[in-house]
Amino acid sequence: MTQHLATPADAPTTGTHTGWWRDAVIYQVYPRSFADGNGDGMGDLEGIRSRLPYLKELGVDAVWLSPFYASPQADAGYDVADYRAIDPMFGSLLDADAVIRDAHELGLRIIVDLVPNHSSDQHEWFQRALREGPGSVLRERYHFRPGKGKNGELPPNDWESIFGGPAWTRTENPDGTPGDWYLHLFAPEQPDFNWEHPAVRDEFRSILRFWLDMGVDGFRVDVAHGLVKAEGLPDLGAHDQLKLLGNDVMPFFDQDGVHEIYRSWREVLGEYDGERILVAEAWTPTVDRTANYVRPDEMHQAFNFQYLGTHWDAAELRRVIDESLQAMLPVGAPTTWVLSNHDVTRHATRFANPAGLGTQLRTPGDRALGLRRARAATLLMLALPGSAYVYQGEELGLPDVTDLPDEVRQDPSFWRASGQDGFRDGCRVPIPWTVEGSSYGFGDGGSWLPQPAAWGGLSVEAQTGDPGSTLELYRSALAVRRERPELGAGEGVQWLEAPEGVLSFRRDGFVCTANTTGRAISVPLPGRYLLSNEDVRIVDDEALVPADTTVWWAV
Repeated sequence: MTQHLATPADAPTTGTHTGWWRDAVIYQVYPRSFADGNGDGMGDLEGIRSRLPYLKELGVDAVWLSPFYASPQADAGYDVADYRAIDPMFGSLLDADAVIRDAHELGLRIIVDLVPNHSSDQHEWFQRALREGPGSVLRERYHFRPGKGKNGELPPNDWESIFGGPAWTRTENPDGTPGDWYLHLFAPEQPDFNWEHPAVRDEFRSILRFWLDMGVDGFRVDVAHGLVKAEGLPDLGAHDQLKLLGNDVMPFFDQDGVHEIYRSWREVLGEYDGERILVAEAWTPTVDRTANYVRPDEMHQAFNFQYLGTHWDAAELRRVIDESLQAMLPVGAPTTWVLSNHDVTRHATRFANPAGLGTQLRTPGDRALGLRRARAATLLMLALPGSAYVYQGEELGLPDVTDLPDEVRQDPSFWRASGQDGFRDGCRVPIPWTVEGSSYGFGDGGSWLPQPAAWGGLSVEAQTGDPGSTLELYRSALAVRRERPELGAGEGVQWLEAPEGVLSFRRDGFVCTANTTGRAISVPLPGRYLLSNEDVRIVDDEALVPADTTVWWAV
């Protein structure tokens, strides 16, 4: 395989800097569930490659691929055994090379997931550390510690796993006796790296270069807030620690030491032509803490989880929008906007339920209400300055599958007490491409998670050409966004006077009106109608905006 530095067909020539990522629309592909090229029921790189023209037609700028590395799949690929190899279930390095090349020929950029907080317990380093026992230098690359108690029978500290239970698992020495414990903030199959060790830092700079040489345009960094732990690994002194996440800086999350790592990574990216980017998945207590990750010499973007968790409410949305934009101004970074991803209930289902239930729901709610709000929320998101992320299938208006039988679920946290709710499988059900077929066009061999009977009616085939469909709404919105650069550009919005429950703001020659209430509201006509998720009635100088509707206007 020939490694290469590829440049998208419509990208600028070497040496110019356009900041393409500042207003890009980036589409997340979850490889297991996007398209199955070999008919084994599991999505793969061949399937992704075959559907790249669809993404080009949709109108996105870049594609983010969730992990496809060699992995035992204890956590759907977020337990990596080899960062330079493709898991056979997804294909080969040649397939990855083909995806990158084809995407670039279509003018699409490729961002790959990077998982630096932890490896798989099958990683060569960890396996050697276990085989060699106490004193192995490989153990210094993870967090091995003796236990507390008379015989070391208690964990080294009180940290809890995000997936439930202690964040520590005890090992067995080569002679069969009980050994030290190792830290895993997630599943026991995902031991945390010790980022104080220089070999870990060197290894990941090498991994970055490997994929940059392959031609990728950037990295989405998983658990970017988790790499550095507080010195001495102090007790937290609290139980139900999951409930504390996002409220304060934790001894294992959002430590200031992570920023030195990302400054060194930014230097690696600077060695390459073109504009390669780093995107932080960083759960932080405030948007101001999130801004620390996107200072000029660190990452380029960070996910805006505060926005993702905001319900469909005008006052709350305005507050979060203002806070998000304001937090990014001092560091000169673009704000990002996201409504769904592979870890949360799809927003068409979240908005179908009452506010305050969190981002992992078990109930379908009012499907029609949820879809109407989701469509309106998408138009609002795409009208804001900065970069927007679209999760596969949201352009089809897919709901979460909330009634999966327990026996088919594969989310590891579903089976662990006191951890995440473990219902992430509902947003990972393979997406439908055709009206009929054993897996609605996903592949010839069924699908790894069962698809609902109504999936065919929501498929790409069913919605293409239907002017009232969610798919055509996304296509139209992304086309308008390309035609009107002011939608994604800039650093702020000008709020306009509006009735209670309505958001209205101006961006140069554009106005967005979002009615978050459950009733139609009449507003003064702000300009020429462009697009909306529901039909808007215009009489003289007034526009009647239906309930849960966002409208775009040219002024």
